[in-house]
Amino acid sequence: MNKLVSILVVDDDQRLCDLLRRYLGGEGYQVITALNGEQMRRHIEQEIPDLILLDLMLPGENGLMLAKELRMHQGQGLGIIILTGKSETVDKIVGLEIGADDYIAKPFDNRELLARIHSVLRRLKLDHDNSQSLSDKKQIARFAGWSLDLVAHELISPAGEMVHLTSYEFKFLSALVQNNNRLMSRDRIFDLLTGRERRPDDRSLDVLVAKLRKKLEPDPANPVIIKTIRGEGYKLTAPVDFE
Repeated sequence: MNKLVSILVVDDDQRLCDLLRRYLGGEGYQVITALNGEQMRRHIEQEIPDLILLDLMLPGENGLMLAKELRMHQGQGLGIIILTGKSETVDKIVGLEIGADDYIAKPFDNRELLARIHSVLRRLKLDHDNSQSLSDKKQIARFAGWSLDLVAHELISPAGEMVHLTSYEFKFLSALVQNNNRLMSRDRIFDLLTGRERRPDDRSLDVLVAKLRKKLEPDPANPVIIKTIRGEGYKLTAPVDFE
């Protein structure tokens, strides 16, 4: 018998927790709830869930910092969706940068939340399958003096130093090296990173590209590795060798 996919809802609104327990439980998920960070940690000590729905505004602790803590200790195999009443782009960008897989603003439609959950769980399975496939090949991408380990998710600089990448930076860069010198549209990149369509006013991809260029480019203001194709998208122009 297959184990039910488990979802941990972390929100200080008991009513919302109860509603999500009933709704997601009815959709075939095992749902556990926690009202704060401490309860969340106790649940995780007993059993690590497959996905966490994490409220941004919690009593005593910031949801963004909890997301960062989760990603640090649980790795990339745990799905994290941030629930937030805020709509400011900066909160969304920060949430994605520190390792959340997606965000959804309150109040939300239950069907939209379910679609987001399906999308994140599907990507996690694909990431796992890709990692398994890559581990057989021991695949490393070398470009412009840089080395990107597609299995260990590690980036080594031309000087031999390890450079930290967020989960989104790694996904974006690995997609670029595997599509070397081919245009990747903004919509395709956004779908790859988030599993959903890009809204015209969403600037999170621009912020992501700028941060990655600061790490890779000798002169981020005049990029030579990740090139912008105006009005269309991006491509990695440096030759790539795989080992």
